[in-house]
Amino acid sequence: MRIGIDIDGTNIRLGIVDGGEIFRKLIVPAKADEPEGVIIAHLIDSIGKIINSNIRGVGIGVAAIVKTDKGIVQDAINIPSWKRVPLKEILEKEFNIPVFVNNDSNCFAFGERYYGEGTLYRDIVCVTLSLGVGTGIIINNELYNGYNTGAGELGSLPYLYSDYERYCGEKFFIRNDTTLDEAYQLALEGDPKMLALWNELGEHIGSLIKTILFTYDPQAIVLGGTITKGYELFSAAMYESVYKFPFQETVERIKILLSRREDINLLGAAALVV
Repeated sequence: MRIGIDIDGTNIRLGIVDGGEIFRKLIVPAKADEPEGVIIAHLIDSIGKIINSNIRGVGIGVAAIVKTDKGIVQDAINIPSWKRVPLKEILEKEFNIPVFVNNDSNCFAFGERYYGEGTLYRDIVCVTLSLGVGTGIIINNELYNGYNTGAGELGSLPYLYSDYERYCGEKFFIRNDTTLDEAYQLALEGDPKMLALWNELGEHIGSLIKTILFTYDPQAIVLGGTITKGYELFSAAMYESVYKFPFQETVERIKILLSRREDINLLGAAALVV
């Protein structure tokens, strides 16, 4: 049994994972605006509520740069006070069991590879389309981190007048004076302006997928995140864009899949425990 933990700017999700199933799931506020020590104490208290003698390790995913060998979290995106936190050292000293820390997008990819849509593939790229755009990469069944877990930050690649994050996530709707939820609801009601926005979004996501095909040429791409709630509204334009990829054989064999399992990041974090 392992404990998986998914930390974002709103909540900390914890659960005991065994055989791909989650037991004793616990969701607590992240207290992201509190000082570093307060958040760490809160995390320790939360782990203490579910840990038992059968737990052989803890895996943690957080949106940050992570020195994975030492488990040091740097510049957490949603937790301002976490500038350089030796999380592995702190928790191993507290609980006396192995602790593994990684970037949240990498945990998403690990979860999809072993418990989600990517179980049939050795080479996959998993893309989270939410407020930001995050990417996790599995090559030959191994998670590719890069030196500072910075590999695959495709959302930050230059694209048009900014970067992919501005065009493929929720920021796309915000800069068009709406929100994801509003754009989704109005599009379902047939609003032509919102339908056009979703169509444009699909074109941009298609361009992002073509970039993935050029750089990694994976067997499958898994899309997750809040944006996928409107998949039926943008998928046609997305595929139309992907079909313009110059290597037709690549287009014909690539599998573009949707993440479907709840708490896949938590499961992926647990899978870090080896």
